[in-house]
Amino acid sequence: MQDLLQQIVGSDFLHARWLNTLSFMENAGARKISACEHLTTVDLIQLKHAAEEHRHAYYLKKQIAKIDTESCKTYQLQELLAPHQTRHYLHQLDVQTCRYLKTAFGLEGQQLKYAAYLFVTYAIEVRADLLYPVYQAALDKAQSKVMVRSIIVEEEGHLEEMINQLNRFATDWEAHAQHVQALEQQLFDVWMAAIGQELHQYA
Repeated sequence: MQDLLQQIVGSDFLHARWLNTLSFMENAGARKISACEHLTTVDLIQLKHAAEEHRHAYYLKKQIAKIDTESCKTYQLQELLAPHQTRHYLHQLDVQTCRYLKTAFGLEGQQLKYAAYLFVTYAIEVRADLLYPVYQAALDKAQSKVMVRSIIVEEEGHLEEMINQLNRFATDWEAHAQHVQALEQQLFDVWMAAIGQELHQYA
């Protein structure tokens, strides 16, 4: 991952698309969180989390202008890295997690939606805590004007909030979270491999 990010940061063309890809994924995450909200009983933490993920998507989108003011205006396929894997990453994780939680807890309907929100978001926050610091290190090394430190701080807070929520959901949540993380790891590996193949075109 470190080598890929250094290559990406070293090319304005690739870097703009990487930022756009991250923005797309943050936006997709915010939309997933909002889709899991109960119409009347949604709590403050869930609203806060959706709002902050939307803000991350906006912040990353704005960072593109530090590299190229004309590119990546939308989330169309040609403006993303590994676009097909990027677009399906979170949806596949959500579907696979729902399938697992339905069997493990016997949940359905709104209860299943909420449980999926907890476990999927936890897995994504763990991933963000790994990905963003490596990206920031590559930015520092390249002396880039782009920064993601503010996102790192907020994602750390999100992870702590998800752990607190999961502790209230089930005493044995960690065992189930490990299963969901394994699902996420497979999707992440596929995503990274697809990005790596795409970068070979520009090597």
